[in-house]
Parts: sequence; structure tokens; C-alpha cells
Amino acid sequence: MLSLKTSADIYLEEADELLKKGDTAQASEKLYKAAEEAIRLLSFILKLNLEIVNTKSLTEAVFLISEKLKDDKIPIYWASAISLITVNLSKEVVKDLRNDVEELVKIADREYIKVLGRG
Repeated sequence: MLSLKTSADIYLEEADELLKKGDTAQASEKLYKAAEEAIRLLSFILKLNLEIVNTKSLTEAVFLISEKLKDDKIPIYWASAISLITVNLSKEVVKDLRNDVEELVKIADREYIKVLGRG
């Protein structure tokens, strides 16, 4: 069976490769991009009709998504993504925050699969 990957999935994979190489700065950026793409995808799927142009509008989308999906962890996952691009973190901390980003990507993937009628 063909496995569809979203841009968030691809950014997550790229981040993992960079982490293996020890490039935490680039890995952090890729992880943030994975989270951003997950939020954009969820915004589209949930028909939020938001113009997402900056961090403020992304954050607004995060809270609307959290409400619609009734998932209070989504803002926490988003906060982890913001931390990744705000502060220079150790490899261990980046790996820990990666788990939150991965959860956000999984939520987006789950909703995407529902829309495709495969879930």
C-alpha cells in the first residue's frame, strides 16, 4: 500500500537526519517547520479560513485547532516548536522537544487520513 507523506512528515525525517549528524541548529529549524506545516494542514482540514502569515496567526490557529479537536496538548506541542527556534538548545533537549513535534505531526496525519477516507 502506498504511504502518503505530508510536508510535515518530510521535515520531521530531515530533522532526524540532522540530529544524527549532530546539527542541532538545523534540526531545530526543520522541527519547527514540521510543526508549522502540521498547523497549516490542520487549519486547512478544519476549514479555519485563517490567513496564516506569521507566528501570531499560527498561534491563533493552534488555539482554534485545540478547541475544535478538543485536545489541550496541541498548544503545548506548539510551545515546544517555538522553543526550538527561539533558543540554542542542547542535543538532548532538542530530542525531547522533537517528541512533542512528532505528536503534532501525528495529529495532522490522523486528520489528513480521515479526510482522504482511509481512516
